[in-house]
Amino acid sequence: MKNAGKHLTAGTAWGTAGAGKCASFMSEARKIALFGGTFDPVHLGHVHLAGLAREALGLDEVRFLPCRISPHKAGLEPTAAADRLEMLERATAALPWALVDDFELRHEGVSFSCETAEAMQARWPAARLFWIMGGDQWAALPQWRDPERLAACVEFIVFSRGDKPLPHAGCVWHWVPGTHPASATAIREALAQGQRTHPWLAPAVAAWIVRRKLYRG
Repeated sequence: MKNAGKHLTAGTAWGTAGAGKCASFMSEARKIALFGGTFDPVHLGHVHLAGLAREALGLDEVRFLPCRISPHKAGLEPTAAADRLEMLERATAALPWALVDDFELRHEGVSFSCETAEAMQARWPAARLFWIMGGDQWAALPQWRDPERLAACVEFIVFSRGDKPLPHAGCVWHWVPGTHPASATAIREALAQGQRTHPWLAPAVAAWIVRRKLYRG
């Protein structure tokens, strides 16, 4: 696989649950942001927001973590993991700070953010970890699986349109104003109707979709 070096196999707690599992945040620590999702397909919006987060927080790297099964999209079968990984590799090929990590794809079952965050903290106990999310996800965070475990390991980077979102007690978070109109659902629908490419796709990603005949109706 190309970019073999980029594709890696490998605060304040919300209440007290999970405390002790994760190292304390240190201002001098390496700053690593975790960006989870199905990336089906990865589009220019994902890359744009990752870049905004990097600039706003001075991140050393952003790790794209495609999930195996999203707990928020039950019953929907995502595109094959190998294709989603390849599209991510292509979308981030020119970005030395962007890395593709197949951690969640290598684990059976639903991909829960709290478990991923704890695994990343165990991998880099001295790092300062962040979790990138949109405003809708931030609003729904209290309903996620064990949000206190996630909050014990990461600082949240929250993107939203309009006004600053409301805080969650016990979470360390950073609001980054910004958005992008790209929608993976809209892209899939357009491709299913016969469109061969889309303005929200990087050319290399669009070429892979055509080559693999993905998202056809």
